[in-house]
Amino acid sequence: MDKIDLTYCACKVLRTDNAEEKARLTRQFSAEILAAPERVMIGSEQPDLRPARPAKPELLAPGKMTRRRNAGSTKTKITLLHAIAHIELNAIDLAWDMIARFAPLYSANSDEFSLPLDFFMDWFSVAADEAKHFLLLNDYLKTFDVSYGDFPAHDGLWEAAEKTHHDLAARLAVVPMVLEARGLDVTPQMIDNFTAQGDDDTVAILKIILEEEVNHVRIGRVWFEYFCNTHGHDIESHWQHLVREYFHGKLKRPFNHDDRFKAGMIRDWYEPLAD
Repeated sequence: MDKIDLTYCACKVLRTDNAEEKARLTRQFSAEILAAPERVMIGSEQPDLRPARPAKPELLAPGKMTRRRNAGSTKTKITLLHAIAHIELNAIDLAWDMIARFAPLYSANSDEFSLPLDFFMDWFSVAADEAKHFLLLNDYLKTFDVSYGDFPAHDGLWEAAEKTHHDLAARLAVVPMVLEARGLDVTPQMIDNFTAQGDDDTVAILKIILEEEVNHVRIGRVWFEYFCNTHGHDIESHWQHLVREYFHGKLKRPFNHDDRFKAGMIRDWYEPLAD
């Protein structure tokens, strides 16, 4: 049987500009790989610096985004869910980019640092989850006659990816262990707010996202620790050093310590970096 080239799959998704097609293609690759994992090979195709994107939404700097104030209004809910859908779309690309961009480390010489197949399979599983999240949100938005792209969005996630494209440890430190970990902090409050409004449909989607994002942060932490242990770095100090170098600003409180702990994030790591 023919092999399934992970970097080919990654670059195919990254170069797909339609948001729904990007997610559905990811789910298609997921089904093929899960049906025959023995066919997987890493491959060597390299990604572009930026993924393909649809013409909409308009991408703004984070500081230019309109703040959502009236938490009980339908419009606010729609714009909030649209913002989360945008994050999930970025997360699809971030997971595939992790696979393709750092694929050369799989074939490193035996006396050099290398990544095992499990690293790439972990990020493939993250991509599949993120595609599921995007499609759940996108399909739900359609019930309000809203399509992805109808509201502006910010480009902060991919800016972080560009800054760390050359450094595996920096990418792991900032994207899953800072930016995705922030999702663990804010999602429980959103769940509480929508529960109070009796909005069971939104709550169900957010609970799925929260549960699976804990595992995504855990995966980032596991492989950051693998990098540090292989290179002889102290995990706590090296993470803090990379966050200070590549993430501008302080980490925001309040923290969801319980879910961070489930992901293996230690309070002594992130508390000193908080505002």
